[in-house]
Amino acid sequence: MSEDRLIDIETKLAYQEDLIESLNQIVSDQQRQIRELETACRKMVDRLVDLSEAFAATQVEDAPPPHY
Repeated sequence: MSEDRLIDIETKLAYQEDLIESLNQIVSDQQRQIRELETACRKMVDRLVDLSEAFAATQVEDAPPPHY
């Protein structure tokens, strides 16, 4: 194997290692964002359930008497 070919292979390997590291960082950042979004979504769902229950309770209290 010629020296130029070996240098070319080593150069390509270095670029691939850099690309893999960059992609790994991107995937890690995306996973962190997904966890944050899931947490925010759970909080919104819990809040919506609480508001829905509170709204349902006020509807029963504000209902007109049966003789109307």
